[in-house]
Amino acid sequence: SEAKPQKEETPKGISPVKAKKTPSPADAERRKLRPGSGGEKPPEEPPFTYQLKAVPLKFVKEMKDIVLKEAESVGSSAIFEVLISPSTAITSWMKDGSNIRESPKHKFIADGKDRKLHIIDVQLSDAGEYTCVLKLGNKEKTSTAKLIVEGI
Repeated sequence: SEAKPQKEETPKGISPVKAKKTPSPADAERRKLRPGSGGEKPPEEPPFTYQLKAVPLKFVKEMKDIVLKEAESVGSSAIFEVLISPSTAITSWMKDGSNIRESPKHKFIADGKDRKLHIIDVQLSDAGEYTCVLKLGNKEKTSTAKLIVEGI
């Protein structure tokens, strides 16, 4: 237990000396780093960090579940809606993990950042899990919601 206090005291004795010595070499290195290697590295880094800040790929508004009662829902339509950012991102739609193609049954509506999946003439078979896949470059985000058709 006597050794410990000594150890604690010695750093205190050393640190003032360090404090005086370290700033100059470290500062010198920092100055060197900035113009020197700074010229080589930053060109690689900022473009990425800049892009990320400029266009975070995201769902401003996620999809919400839709619950329909079978009697009312048959023949009516359901619309899944998301709000995305940025508007340049590409959206695609899936049902239960497989891609939906646009058809008389499924209409894709893209209006700027507003993206909708319009399911026309809802049947019991349309119930399931729907996913909106958002893509921008090599980034991907998904938003999922369910279409629930309740039998009566």
